[in-house]
Amino acid sequence: MKGANTTMKKRTGSIERNTKETKIKIDLSLDGGSYNIATGIGFFDHMLEQIARHGDFGLTVEAKGDLHVDSHHTIEDVGIALGKVLNEAIGDFTNIKRYGTALIPMDEALVLCAIDCCNRANISIDSHFNVAKVGDMDTDMVVEFFKAVAFNANINIHILVHRGDNTHHIIEGMFKSFGRALNEAVSVYDKVILSTKGVL
Repeated sequence: MKGANTTMKKRTGSIERNTKETKIKIDLSLDGGSYNIATGIGFFDHMLEQIARHGDFGLTVEAKGDLHVDSHHTIEDVGIALGKVLNEAIGDFTNIKRYGTALIPMDEALVLCAIDCCNRANISIDSHFNVAKVGDMDTDMVVEFFKAVAFNANINIHILVHRGDNTHHIIEGMFKSFGRALNEAVSVYDKVILSTKGVL
């Protein structure tokens, strides 16, 4: 575990979420492991792998959705399910560092992500995309994905794209910075609850 002793409980979450539009199964470990992603959307799989790899999370995502319609339902529902398992894995929001920040260069793109795991949901994303799709992923679904994660995990996410021309690079920088910032925010901190209220 990140900064933890071995007597701490496992920080994991699992979900199976089935609707008329999607069938999703996700397993998450905040303390490492392998990753295996299959959503039927190649570029989205690649982005979820960035979260797992750069966040040092164990992550399995199996998703089947109505891709004959478009990518919207699949990406948003994966975000919802990932947010729920993240909330489960974090638990009562104690014994974590709470805040995480990552500034990631991706070739010409530069992206900042700041996270507050505070048991309150909020999202702010300042981004721009020059194309409507990267591979088979609609670029307007990037914001919808992070919004779904934030409001289902009960965390505060800010992402700021400082610069960038290539949309692939911009989006990859967003996912990488999110993974690294989340890694820091959920790292074990067993001294005090980082709030003057005494509770999150």
